[in-house]
Amino acid sequence: MNDSSGTLRPQVALCHFSLLWPLQLARLADEGVDERHWEILETLPGQPWRRIDDEFTADPGLFQERHYREFVSFLPYVRRFLYGEGRSSRQRDGDEAGESPIHVFRRRDVDRVRLTLAPDANPVDLEVVHLDLYFFHDLDLVVLNLEVRGRNLPLDTVHDILFRFGRAYPSGWAEDGGGLHNVFRSEWLDRAGQVLAVSDTANRQKYLEYACAHRSPAISEHWAWLLLPLVQAHSDQEGLLRFQLIEYHRMPLMAYVAVDDPRRLSREDWIRTGMGSVLHPDEPLPWREPFVAEFESRYCQDRYWQDSDSGPNTRFICTGNALTVVGDANSPFFLDTEKGVLSQFRHQYFLIFLIAHLQRAALLVFSENLVDTVNDLDIRDDVSVRRFKRRIRAGFEAFLRFTHRYWFHELSERAHLQAVWQLSSQHLKNDALYDEVRDEIREMSTYLDSDSQRRQSNTVVRLTVITILGLIATVTTGYFGMNIIPFG
Repeated sequence: MNDSSGTLRPQVALCHFSLLWPLQLARLADEGVDERHWEILETLPGQPWRRIDDEFTADPGLFQERHYREFVSFLPYVRRFLYGEGRSSRQRDGDEAGESPIHVFRRRDVDRVRLTLAPDANPVDLEVVHLDLYFFHDLDLVVLNLEVRGRNLPLDTVHDILFRFGRAYPSGWAEDGGGLHNVFRSEWLDRAGQVLAVSDTANRQKYLEYACAHRSPAISEHWAWLLLPLVQAHSDQEGLLRFQLIEYHRMPLMAYVAVDDPRRLSREDWIRTGMGSVLHPDEPLPWREPFVAEFESRYCQDRYWQDSDSGPNTRFICTGNALTVVGDANSPFFLDTEKGVLSQFRHQYFLIFLIAHLQRAALLVFSENLVDTVNDLDIRDDVSVRRFKRRIRAGFEAFLRFTHRYWFHELSERAHLQAVWQLSSQHLKNDALYDEVRDEIREMSTYLDSDSQRRQSNTVVRLTVITILGLIATVTTGYFGMNIIPFG
């Protein structure tokens, strides 16, 4: 494909897109249920999600080198979080090995997604590689992971996919009736090519009525179908597992882009590839904006970018909400699925991106629960006060467990992995968010302590008054020799 100047536009030989969508789950304790979310999902009949084991199977022959490379890339305490602890020869028979707090479910009935990016565009089929749900112990959230793969696509089409794919609902409607900034039509297909679900972003009335009735946006029909039996919290559908949105409708995105010669990419191509989720492909670049003018210094990690014939010519671009890896499609190492960059993208860098967004989502859920707890407090109602205290103490305990289990500042001793991790966490502002939530919980805890001390002080004052009155009566009757009760 040529541009208006007649220059041959770059082709993308291979691309992977991984969407990570954190969702807040309704608390089962409020529904009077003792089971955990993943335990309920596993027992529901007819649902397509199946629990999958990690790579540490009983058969060592199934443990591949890519799994080993992923495992040794992280520090020991991160490994315990990701993989749990194995059995030691010194352990007694009654001791159990520590399990990972991550519970993964996968569905295999969706084979590919067909995207019609615009009304007059040809459909683009992307193969579904993985479709998973990640549950986490002690956290009321779930992360949807959708990985799709495409081959031999124009770079402009990739930019369009980066901008339009992974939006939960339309932000408005265009003149043609389609959802604004959304894929015009998305379809889930099975292996036989049968359509399983279709997007409905053009159904303007549905979204208007839902937002008016529930003060919450409705998600597109194809995303709602994909998450079943999980249903939206305000939906009229029956379901014990209910979720609500945590942030904006744009899902965090990872992109792996293999082009014929990355050195031929212009600066505009780099910016549109690295920031494709926020830059409209049909609009000119805002060159004077700081995030465009300082693109390389803010978002690029160029440890493996040489811009020379000798290479390596691989560039990592991280904006927080997106992590993009661009490299040479003619490099065997870049395309290697066992030892190369593609393997690392799907394993080590995926976990880094997952942990960064898990931390942010969990902190936002903690903050939302605190707001809900305060809004539910009525100081004139003793039942409400007792419920408030229980929820604050439970939230404080959950935050302590989160801090010791899920909160890290260093993940790896490998310089580039740690650099990408720091870049992701920095752009997501996780440290500032953690400090804010910790201070909110600390203030709540201080309030409970002061309230308990006030109640104890009031009780002591009452007992002191009663004691003094009793002492006066005792001294008076003793002095005058009076017997209040005539025992004789």
